[in-house]
Amino acid sequence: MYLVRLSDMELRFMNIIWAKEPISSTELAKICDREFGWKKSTTYTVLKRLENKGVIKNEDSTVVSTVEQSEVQKEESERFVQDAFEGSLPQFLTAFFGGKRISKEEAEELKDLIDRFQE
Repeated sequence: MYLVRLSDMELRFMNIIWAKEPISSTELAKICDREFGWKKSTTYTVLKRLENKGVIKNEDSTVVSTVEQSEVQKEESERFVQDAFEGSLPQFLTAFFGGKRISKEEAEELKDLIDRFQE
């Protein structure tokens, strides 16, 4: 179960790992150089930090995640709604839409989601 908190940069880094795993730490360092402008030492520092948090394994220079992306997204989004909107999903949606219009298809999809998760 995912319980630690990841920084925005750590989440971006994890997105690369989830998309490419298993990935060699050397290849990951090359991607981070291109994507973030990081030196190899910065990539290895973040790898070690994430390994200490228990969200990745780096064995024999091969990096894999130990948590599912969907699990992290679920928990991080719940924390965000709780912290920023006192847990109110309607307040979050009001702020998110902020006067924007959505398509009929998007509205139907949201209605279907609400129906599926309604108590």
